[in-house]
Amino acid sequence: MNYTWEITGIKRKDSPDVSNIIVQTYWKKIGTDDDGRTGEFSGATPFDPSSVDPNNFISFDDLTEAMVLGWIQSVVVGDYESHVNEQIQRQIDSQIYPETEETSNFPWSTGS
Repeated sequence: MNYTWEITGIKRKDSPDVSNIIVQTYWKKIGTDDDGRTGEFSGATPFDPSSVDPNNFISFDDLTEAMVLGWIQSVVVGDYESHVNEQIQRQIDSQIYPETEETSNFPWSTGS
């Protein structure tokens, strides 16, 4: 499985000491299997503005996608990451083995 990440949104907030602190991120993790089938999981990761050190703050204009994804990926670990990956796999599995719903064509019906 090949995974890629994408940031889909960011919320910012000012504090008395620092402006444009990222307080919320919205993201998507996409998994692609060897046959090109994909599944994705959308998530949201908040960040506490009170944990920002004004002396080591990187201004909003100097942030890179890799930096912000690194923050997110440091939170999406362990059981949470397993859950995300399972949801992606479930979507891919549903493409391989789609469900069909029967509302009248039961094996025991006479077909009349």
